[in-house]
Amino acid sequence: MFGLLFFTLFTPGVSEFLCTSSDLELSYTFCDATVHDFMFNVTPCSIIDRSDWTAALTWIPRSDITFLTIVFNVWYNGARVLHWKEVLCSGADDKYSVCGMLKGETVASSFDIKGARITFPKGNYNIILHVFSDIPENNMIVCLNFTMIVKQDSF
Repeated sequence: MFGLLFFTLFTPGVSEFLCTSSDLELSYTFCDATVHDFMFNVTPCSIIDRSDWTAALTWIPRSDITFLTIVFNVWYNGARVLHWKEVLCSGADDKYSVCGMLKGETVASSFDIKGARITFPKGNYNIILHVFSDIPENNMIVCLNFTMIVKQDSF
């Protein structure tokens, strides 16, 4: 029941299968044509298990991280259900260790994803993650397109 979701992003534009379980399927592709040094894993590979997901990230950014903004857009069966934007690094009094890192330095971090507490209805989800290194969002440094297929209702 507990699977490991692990991927290293090598080939732009090619969909990569991430994990599968009896209730979940995950895959990804890059939104742009740039090769990235990026690795991410999350456990468990399940929607039904109501525990938090644990994620680990290793990434070598293509630019300095003085400012860092992330934008999530989530579609469920073709309809947009979430737009969320968060400034992680603003250049002053930042609380995340990634803030202030230089181009080429390795970011290595682990964190909990509380989204596992959300009830996901059966269906197809498309999750677009944009990461920008400036304010306003002009310099996109990562764009990922995740496909999540929930195979059965968890309620």
